[in-house]
Amino acid sequence: MERRRLLTQGMATIATIGCAPIIRHEAAIAQAMDTPLFLEHHALNRMGFGPRPGDVKRIQAMGFAAYVEEQLNPSDRDSPDVQQRLQTAKLPLNLWADDEPFLAAAGKRLSLLDKSIPELWQSFDEEDEESGEWLRPLLEVNMATWIRAVYSPWQLQEVLVDFWHNHFNVNAYGDDPRIAVTWPAYDRLMRQHCLGNFRTFLEAVAQSPPMLFYLDNATSRASPANENYARELFELHTLGAEHYVNDRYPQWQDVPTDAAGVPMGFIDEDVYEAARAFTGWTVATGEEVGEAAFLPNTGEFHYHEGWHDPYQKRVLGVALPSHQPALADGYAVLDLVAYHPATARHLCTKLCRRLVADDPSPALVEKAIATWMATQKEPNQIQQTVRTILLSPEFQQAQRQKVKRPFAMVVSYLRATNADLTPTLDLLWMMEDSGHLLFGWPTPDGHPETSTHWLGTQSLLSSWHTLTVLMEEDFPLVSINPINELPESVQTPRQMVTYWSDRLLGASLPAASLEALMSFLAPEHSVDEPWQMHHRDLTDRLNQLLPLIAMTPEFRWR
Repeated sequence: MERRRLLTQGMATIATIGCAPIIRHEAAIAQAMDTPLFLEHHALNRMGFGPRPGDVKRIQAMGFAAYVEEQLNPSDRDSPDVQQRLQTAKLPLNLWADDEPFLAAAGKRLSLLDKSIPELWQSFDEEDEESGEWLRPLLEVNMATWIRAVYSPWQLQEVLVDFWHNHFNVNAYGDDPRIAVTWPAYDRLMRQHCLGNFRTFLEAVAQSPPMLFYLDNATSRASPANENYARELFELHTLGAEHYVNDRYPQWQDVPTDAAGVPMGFIDEDVYEAARAFTGWTVATGEEVGEAAFLPNTGEFHYHEGWHDPYQKRVLGVALPSHQPALADGYAVLDLVAYHPATARHLCTKLCRRLVADDPSPALVEKAIATWMATQKEPNQIQQTVRTILLSPEFQQAQRQKVKRPFAMVVSYLRATNADLTPTLDLLWMMEDSGHLLFGWPTPDGHPETSTHWLGTQSLLSSWHTLTVLMEEDFPLVSINPINELPESVQTPRQMVTYWSDRLLGASLPAASLEALMSFLAPEHSVDEPWQMHHRDLTDRLNQLLPLIAMTPEFRWR
């Protein structure tokens, strides 16, 4: 009854502080934010998943530019804290209801994150799919993603890994269990290349088993080729659908070219011809390919020449000769799309949209494009482009122009409250309810980036439900103790509300929101008189206060 009463009061408080629409308090935020402090919070929320205690002062001490440079050069190993957490984490015991299959590995430590594809492949028994064992590699990556997002000091790396997972989206929870089995390798690929060279990255993705299975290129062979991967290569991974010009120029000879003779866009014929170039790019599944002939059975990328279309092709106006060496056709297509000016514009716009604003300024996009094009053959092309974006005036000025997606909202809350996280599948399913299931977006375009998608009622209420559940004593996801986190000088309800709002937001809330929160915390207690610490009512109300602060428009800004 007490929890129901607090939740009812919490709903009324949410209405008072105006959690939706988020734009309502923009003017108040602009007046209330202390600019130097907000810059650090802005950086920590855009380059990462929000500040943990001490992060703001650390950036102030070292300087913003030095922090950017540090984040652009992450260690190739997890921090000792993250390593320890990954080593002690266990797959949750509550994987399924009693009437559904039980995962034999439940309760065991994460052990597949660093396994090679052949090692992962050997653990998969296609005849025993109902055991659920095929989900284990995917679930381990999901658990590790939460731990790294909350605790890794390399926050920019975590943001960019999330960005590239969405850019090269694969639905790991789809109909093909082989995707989930090889998922740790796909996640490592994102981590390896997130700050590297895009052309190298693109090839690694094209040859990754999850992408080959997801977009059906693993079964593509001559006469006719499967065009699914080639279509998304052009529309999503490189030039972008905005450079599809088939409605105006159905013949390749008609497509306008730039000063260098490069076509300004792509047409259906480019997709069809590129699909032919990738025939024979498959996965070593042990499949029979002829009389007494079989593919290897390692789960790795494999080129089967017998499935390749060897004849002449034309892609983006460039003729590819007949009977080229193995893989040469596909490599040529990857060169053409990776180095195309439209790809630079598409990718730089997306990076600016993730890091700066839903509608980034043309001037910033042009600066990013200039760096991208100048460094397209260098091993750290993406790093240099991201540096250009982060050190731009536009980045520092782009406050209050993005909102947190549900995953970022929960992670930033866990970071700000100094929570001790134990990931379980309950957290995963709560994210699914909010529309943000990691690695589970069903279509190749990935989770939406723009803010408007995440401001619906379902997303807001699901997020608030998640945050309130995290604070329940009988819910073993996290350990958060708001009273123990309070400084000794914080004694009154007013001081408590001010302290936690400043800590979660980086600045004070508008006066009306503070009054509403204080009324919730101390409905029958003077807000300016000390409250006995560890009083049961105070504990319960503080556990509800923090989610309410997190539901303010101010916290939802990223």
